[in-house]
Amino acid sequence: MAVFSAGDEVRIVACADDARAKGRTGYIVDEVPPGPLTNNRWTVGGISWLIAPVLCHAHELKPTGRRKR
Repeated sequence: MAVFSAGDEVRIVACADDARAKGRTGYIVDEVPPGPLTNNRWTVGGISWLIAPVLCHAHELKPTGRRKR
């Protein structure tokens, strides 16, 4: 399982939670690794003002190497 930190920018390559998020970039919101409550999915926010934060599995995310300021 990939480990992300809060503020890491990621590209969403797939998202079962909201298909509109596919191909967009956002930022990891979680301060700690996800657990059973979210079905081990990361919270990604800052995608678009029309798309609320989504939950994505690690394999659906690709790190861009940038961090939110």
